[in-house]
Amino acid sequence: MSSPITNAIGAIFIPVSNIERARHWYSDLLNVPQVGEIMFGHIYCLPMQGGTNVVLDSKIFDPASVRNAPLFHFNTDDIHASYQLLKEKGIELVTGIENDHWFTFKDPDGNVLMVCKC
Repeated sequence: MSSPITNAIGAIFIPVSNIERARHWYSDLLNVPQVGEIMFGHIYCLPMQGGTNVVLDSKIFDPASVRNAPLFHFNTDDIHASYQLLKEKGIELVTGIENDHWFTFKDPDGNVLMVCKC
């Protein structure tokens, strides 16, 4: 029997404590314009390339649920330039560049994210 669920991820939710601050921080990180509105007072959908959306949501934020493992990774073609950019922005880096391939960092709410050379 085939599944009616498609083999694709539609969106990844990131719990944030302040939706306006998170919208600005992630837009600046990815150098994307802040397009669209904050919906329902707590949701913002980042404009992303590809098929997976990133949804910032302040309604689901719980400081006790922040994990030390990356939620997901952003792709890069230049791991060293990416690392330097985050360093220059004063973003908290969790690791250095590992295996010349990836590193982790934290957003303002302590969510651990990764940048990975693909």
